[in-house]
Amino acid sequence: MQLRTNLSAFALSGAVLLTGCQNMSPDAMLQSGLMAVQAATLSDAEVKDMSDQACAEMDASANIADPDSTYGKRLDKIAGNLGQQVNGTPVTYKVYLADEVNAWAMANGCVRVYSGLMDLMSDNEVEGVLGHEMGHVALGHTKKAMQTAYATAAARNAAASSGNATVAALSSSQIGALGEQLVNAQFSQSQETAADNFSFDLLGQRGIPREGLVSAFEKLAKLSGGESSMFSSHPGSSERADNMRTRLAAK
Repeated sequence: MQLRTNLSAFALSGAVLLTGCQNMSPDAMLQSGLMAVQAATLSDAEVKDMSDQACAEMDASANIADPDSTYGKRLDKIAGNLGQQVNGTPVTYKVYLADEVNAWAMANGCVRVYSGLMDLMSDNEVEGVLGHEMGHVALGHTKKAMQTAYATAAARNAAASSGNATVAALSSSQIGALGEQLVNAQFSQSQETAADNFSFDLLGQRGIPREGLVSAFEKLAKLSGGESSMFSSHPGSSERADNMRTRLAAK
């Protein structure tokens, strides 16, 4: 109970800080706080519904590889190896035709990989990366990211309401912006390590070679710059490759 109280208070204060209380009416400040509290207590069903919407918006603005294309066939093979669900959540896989070296997942099992990453990596390395992203789903990291993204969007929505206490539901453009925030979500080092270990264990359970996890991180370590969240949210790739190498040696 104390934890929930502290969480709500934090969400309330965070929403006010995000929007700049000096520019908000009392009604807008109150609405922003209430929506932030709601964000902190979103149910699994609500998170899934919002993730469905955000993923649909991302897909609508992306150039998606045809299932019969080379990329589509490669991903179909990889998906078959990894499985069609994570902790009971059905997984949908698609390739975005974009040069960016990136991959991400949302709490609803929406898993997306960019052709730029597939061009750089072997199938086994892509399996390791996608297993990592699925780990963020299985371990609840993507749910927390959705809560944070929604709290930010709700606060901005309240600030733009010009004092109207009844704030409209998020628009399609706001859902799209929320999706972008999820794609670029920053995970803590402990979350990243946990997702790495999830992928290592998943690959082992599925009978997939785990060496790809090491070489994938080694390739990421050689890359620098760019705006891909694969760089900003995956710090210490060399150290993480060493961690996977250590686990392989200990098996």
